[in-house]
Amino acid sequence: MKEKIRIFLDTDLLEKYLIGTTSTEESLQVERYIAMHPEVKKVFDELQDNLETFTKMHAIKTPEGLKEKIIARVRGERLGKKRFFRYAIAASLTACLFAGASYFLWNQNQNLQQENTVVSNKIKDLEQDIKQQLEDVRNQFIVLQNPQTKKYNVKGNKNAKELKAVVYVNPVKKLSYINVSKLPNLPENRCFQMWAEVNGKMVNLGVIKKDQDKDQLMALPYGDKALGYITIEPQGGNKTPTVENIVANISYTN
Repeated sequence: MKEKIRIFLDTDLLEKYLIGTTSTEESLQVERYIAMHPEVKKVFDELQDNLETFTKMHAIKTPEGLKEKIIARVRGERLGKKRFFRYAIAASLTACLFAGASYFLWNQNQNLQQENTVVSNKIKDLEQDIKQQLEDVRNQFIVLQNPQTKKYNVKGNKNAKELKAVVYVNPVKKLSYINVSKLPNLPENRCFQMWAEVNGKMVNLGVIKKDQDKDQLMALPYGDKALGYITIEPQGGNKTPTVENIVANISYTN
């Protein structure tokens, strides 16, 4: 029975159930194990606490003033429509006198529609960004909590001895992340930059900020015998890595 419980806990069913991605059959199985086995219930309770803490740490704030801007835009659109209909009736009675006014209002309405489209597109982009960020937070939680996740310590070479990082690789979800916990000091005109080798090509993963959260994770391309590098580049980053300035080699396998 103990072996059966261990096998169950090695799966990611508890994490999936916690975030609501299990099937009906899987949910019933998880609920049965939680009800019948105190060991499973204890692990589930710990996962709930960890998820709550993790979510609070990475809570995404809605941009300030977004609600007020949307309300103002909607009110402005309503006022614009009322103004348009009022002048349209007047124009039908005295078409010649108000032909210019009709054209002006038509042009204003076109501008209003264009502005409304811009606002709608921005809201859609914001929703997509938030969705992607939430997905990334969910993946990070799974990687950090799943017992099948592998860890690889990364240290800097002689040019960056203080550099320390940990790579997390989860073969179940096919996810890889790196946490750079410590960086040496650099001149103001220099920065650290992350790279990964994908299909024989170097991919820019972005600049590592000195003042970033020590618990922040950066996504890495997942793959068999994956390779990554950290280099010193000019402030703002580089398009291609400066090979002679490699300060850390990152080798991680699934």
